Amino acid sequence: MSWMDYVFHITEIIGTIAFAISGAMVACKKRMDLFGVLFLGGVTALGGGTIRDVLLGHFPPNMFYSFKFLLIAAVSALLIFILSYRFHEKYVANEERMNQINNILDAIGLAAFVVTGTQAAISAGYIDNPFLCIFLGTTTGVGGGVIRDMMCQETPGILRKHVYAVAAIIGGLVYYLMCYFGLESTLATAGSMAVTVVIRLLATKFRWSLPKIPG
Repeated sequence: MSWMDYVFHITEIIGTIAFAISGAMVACKKRMDLFGVLFLGGVTALGGGTIRDVLLGHFPPNMFYSFKFLLIAAVSALLIFILSYRFHEKYVANEERMNQINNILDAIGLAAFVVTGTQAAISAGYIDNPFLCIFLGTTTGVGGGVIRDMMCQETPGILRKHVYAVAAIIGGLVYYLMCYFGLESTLATAGSMAVTVVIRLLATKFRWSLPKIPG
């Protein structure tokens, strides 16, 4: 495995853990059973990558023949279920703090998958198509969360959260431009993830939002 492959492998693991925990925390909040927690954690972690693989024409998608990431997602979600079940009263009493942690993990997962999605498009030979690269990066980042929200009968976060999809688009653009102009992949990964996470957290803290219909 080359150094670049190693960097993206670690990035994908980080994104998988972060999104699996985020999805599992939502499932626990919705009082789903063990299977529901594991399923929603897995869908949140792997859904975006599956959509990306389908759009790139990779069949079957990676999650169906590389079980490592599925296992990582399942273990991460199971840990959240155990903690929520064992320390339920403390979990409920600290719901606001749990939401803050969930938001941070969601931002990290978004940033990691924006990078891996954009890189997947570049590796497939589409570096001269910036729209496709950034679109796939954004789709990889937000796809799992969209499926999660729809399964929970909620309006997808990208349509209502403070600058959520916009943060993914900007992060994908940063990564694409850094790669296009020949910067080292590790630097491009760090730069893109930092920009995405900072935008998401600042948007949450200061309640940045795009214009919408009042009331």
